[in-house]
Amino acid sequence: MGYKVEIGISNKHVHLSGADIETLFGKGHKLTPVKDLKQPGQFASDEKVDVTGPKGTIRGVRVLGPARKETQVELAMTDARGIGLAPPIRESGQLDGSPGVTLTGSAGTVELDKGAIIALRHIHLSEAQAVEAGVKDKDVVDVNTFGTRPVVFKDVLVRAGAMYEREFHVDTDEGNAAGIDNGEFVEIVVKD
Repeated sequence: MGYKVEIGISNKHVHLSGADIETLFGKGHKLTPVKDLKQPGQFASDEKVDVTGPKGTIRGVRVLGPARKETQVELAMTDARGIGLAPPIRESGQLDGSPGVTLTGSAGTVELDKGAIIALRHIHLSEAQAVEAGVKDKDVVDVNTFGTRPVVFKDVLVRAGAMYEREFHVDTDEGNAAGIDNGEFVEIVVKD
């Protein structure tokens, strides 16, 4: 039996730089936490933005905190296609060559020349959890799901480190296709 990891399905969201927080919500504005996320120090904020692409707008996209070095918009493929984008599937923070979007907040607008991605499915593990699972940071594993529509997610990136806690992240498209929900468990299959 493989190592079990809790599922965290990631809905569309935005990570903002400090400068973009001020442009979108006002000078000196700080994000207002409303819910802690499983990853230590991460939270869903009260703030939301509209995300506009070439063919439409998604209204009320949640901002996650804390502020980051660079603004990033994470969408599922269905979301992206709906507003006319074809973003690359990437690890968080790898934004070069990704399409830009327009973000609109309560106090202003930001035009991004890059930053929209579809997040590469991944597993967060603390260093101790990675040892228990027999993996290390940047390993690539397969993941088995259970239930009425079991699937195997191939080529799942492991992100292991002191700032992480055990959780398997997929977007809403992947979660719906597999019939899985937050709080359920998957199993890591270490590749030979």
